[in-house]
Parts: sequence; C-alpha cells; structure tokens
Amino acid sequence: MENAMQGEQYAPTGRTVPTRAPQRASYDKDVVHAILDEGWVCHLGFVRGNAPVVLPTIYARVGERLYLHGSTGSRPMRAAGAVGGEEPGMPVCVTVTHVDGVVLARSAFHHSVNYRSVVVHGTAHQVTDPQERRMALDALVDHVVPGRSAQSRPANKKELAATAVVRVDLTEVSAKIRTGGVNDEPEDLDLPHWAGVLPLRKGYEAPLPDEGLADGTELPPHITAVLT
Repeated sequence: MENAMQGEQYAPTGRTVPTRAPQRASYDKDVVHAILDEGWVCHLGFVRGNAPVVLPTIYARVGERLYLHGSTGSRPMRAAGAVGGEEPGMPVCVTVTHVDGVVLARSAFHHSVNYRSVVVHGTAHQVTDPQERRMALDALVDHVVPGRSAQSRPANKKELAATAVVRVDLTEVSAKIRTGGVNDEPEDLDLPHWAGVLPLRKGYEAPLPDEGLADGTELPPHITAVLT
C-alpha cells in the first residue's frame, strides 16, 4: 500500500515499520482514523509482572487520543496512574483489526485474509479531570451508536467512582492492510481447486425491545439511523 500522495502522516518508528510485507503499511492519519472509528473492540496489551497480558475492551477515538475504560479495581487501570501524578503511566500496545474477506488459494500455504488493522504503541494515563472523564464516557457510548449518550441516563456519582478511564495519545501508530485476490504460485494455477475471495460483511438485525420497555416507547432516530 503506497503512502505517497496521501494526507497527514504519522512518523514511522522502529516499532511501527513491519518486517513482513512492509508495502501494506500505512501511516496516513485519515486511513488510521477510519479503521479505528469503524471498530468497536480493541485489544489492550501490557506487561503484568514478567508476563504479557492482552485484554479485549471497547474504546473510542477523540481527535488524536484513544479512550478506554474499566473498573477502578482492575490492574491495568490502576497501573495507568494519574495524568500529572507521580506515576509515569503504563506502556501499552493497542490493536484493532477488521477482517474483510477470506482468501482461498489453490495451495494451503497461500490461504489468507483481507484485513485492515491498526497498532498503537504508547503510554496509558488515567484520566482524572471530571470534564474530560465525562466527555470520554459519552464518546465511548456514542462510538457504537452515535447519539446514544444523549438518549440515556448519565453515570451517577457511584457509577463514576467505580469507573476508570485511561487515554493513549495517537503518536506511534501504523495501519496495515491486505486487499485483493489470491497470490498462488504460477505452477499451481492449473490445479483443479476453486480459488477466490469470500467477502465478509457486518450489519444489524432487527432490534429486540427489552421486555420491561414502557408502553409507547418508540424506536428512536439514532437507532433507526444505524439500521439503514
């Protein structure tokens, strides 16, 4: 994937330049943001003790920052420390991946997937400013269904006290993308095996109302919008 003639770029580093298929890498901010904005779940990697740990969690992008949340009692949230405090934060690696298709080749070796992924290296810091925390929590809700935070009860003091928010600046970032068809060897092209791509898609099915929904509560526009 060529980076020439693209928009504003993230600066490549030793950790963001892939050793395999480097031509698939992109540092274009618009490309990275689009991949992040389409995803719902990221994988948060960090070191606990002397062992690596990877946890799935939801996230939201606001400008050049990723926000993640969890219980105040969880170890990664505590380890992230506080912005401006004595703790330096927690080194992390955050990844997001979309699988767009299954690539079936004539040879087992060349089977693959079409995908779009983003890898973020950085330091997670705990967010303590009340206004930023509220904004981040609203963004986490709105990331999945835009407009949802305004159509639900905000977290109360008890819920806020039980919830930690961390942020990771988008500084050391790269995307990697695989598109296209089968890359079989020339000598395998005459083999009698079907080859091609099975595209994947995601979407919503019909909403299932809660059994205790108040009479007369209609499906709001912010939900119907994502169904179209």
